[in-house]
Amino acid sequence: MADVDDYFASLDAPARAAFERIRVLAEKWAPDAEQGTSYGMAVLRVKGKPLMGFKAAKNHLAVFPFSPAAVDVVRERLAGFSLSKGTVRFTPETPLPEDVVRDLVRQRMGEIG
Repeated sequence: MADVDDYFASLDAPARAAFERIRVLAEKWAPDAEQGTSYGMAVLRVKGKPLMGFKAAKNHLAVFPFSPAAVDVVRERLAGFSLSKGTVRFTPETPLPEDVVRDLVRQRMGEIG
């Protein structure tokens, strides 16, 4: 996959729309973000560093902020979502709240500098 656009184009409509919403929000708070890949995932990058990765699985979608601290910032607001150290899982039917996306991006931007 060459970039985020190519990866999103390969997804079904609900997954594509869910990820596109997150990308639009992420780019709102990180307007210099560029498309790329990292760890085999489509990612947005800032200053050459991964900001947020996107990966669709059979039963869920996931965003990867490449930061356990970013996940910890939003953890309490994500009751009912599946979380791990550096991953937030969701479905198109249960999208991530806008403030969660904002805070994931802001935390990661602070780490990138």
